[in-house]
Amino acid sequence: MKLGFIGLGIMGAPMAGHLLAAGHELFAQSRSGVPADLLAAGAKACTTAADVAYAADIIFLMVPDTPHVAEVLFGETGLDKGLSSGKTVVDMSSISPIATKEFAKRIQALGCNYIDAPVSGGEVGAKAASLTIMVGATEASFATVKPLFELMGKNITLVGGVGDGQTCKVANQIIVALNIEAVGEALLFAAKAGADPARVRQALMGGFAASRILEVHGERMIKRTFNPGFRIELHQKDLNLALEGAKALGLSLPHTASVAQLMNSCVALGGAAWDHSGLVRALETAANFQIAGN
Repeated sequence: MKLGFIGLGIMGAPMAGHLLAAGHELFAQSRSGVPADLLAAGAKACTTAADVAYAADIIFLMVPDTPHVAEVLFGETGLDKGLSSGKTVVDMSSISPIATKEFAKRIQALGCNYIDAPVSGGEVGAKAASLTIMVGATEASFATVKPLFELMGKNITLVGGVGDGQTCKVANQIIVALNIEAVGEALLFAAKAGADPARVRQALMGGFAASRILEVHGERMIKRTFNPGFRIELHQKDLNLALEGAKALGLSLPHTASVAQLMNSCVALGGAAWDHSGLVRALETAANFQIAGN
C-alpha cells in the first residue's frame, strides 16, 4: 500500500519502520527530518505534509500535541492541500477529544476518512510493535486500517466513534499517572523506613500490588534511569487534557489534579524531558530524601 507517516520522533520512527518492513511504500515527513535508517530501508522523504497526502492513500500522524496536529492537517502546507476523496487520515497522537471531532468533520468534508488511534506502550512498545492502540472510527474504516495497526501493536480495540479513542487514551493516562505516583510513594516510604527498596519491590511483585508500573517504573526509580521512555512534559499535557475535559463535563478528578501538580513540579525542577517515572523526584524533593543512588 502507499502509506504516509508524519512525525518521526522516539515513537513515530520505529512505528513507521514496521510499516516499511512489511513491504509497504512509505512517504515520510518530520520536522526533524527523516531518519537515515528509514531512508536506507526505502522511505521516501517529503518536504511538506501536503506532499505526503498527495502521494499516499493512508496517512498516519504521530506528533506531540493538539496544535501540532492542527498545523499538520490545516497549515499552509497541510494535509488538506494534498488530500483527495477516498483517502484516510489516521491520527495516532494523544490530543484533545473535542478538537479531534472538529478535525474529523473538516477532513470528512473533503470526502476522506478520519480515524483517531492514540497508543500506549512508549518507546519500548513502539520498537517491539506491541503498542496498545485505542481506536475511534467507523467499522468500515477500522477494518481497512486494522491490518496496518497489527504491524505496530498487539492490543487493538475499536472503542467507538471518532474521538472515543482519544477519550480512552486520556483515561489511560490518568491510571498510569496515579499508579506511578503510588509506586513512588510506596518505595519512598520503604526506603525512608530503612528497608531495601529493591527487595521491597521484588516482594510486592508477587502480591496483589503487582503491576507493570511497579515492574518497569519501580525499577527505574531504584536504578535512577530517567531517560525517556515517555517524557514528563507529554504526560503533563495529557493530564491537562483530562482536567480540561473534567471541567467541561462537570467532574471532579481530585487525584488527577494532584498528580498533575507533581508533574508541574518536575518541570520546574528541570525535568520536562525526564521519563514520567521521574515523577518520584517531586516526591523525593518534598521529603528531602532519595529512594536510592545520588
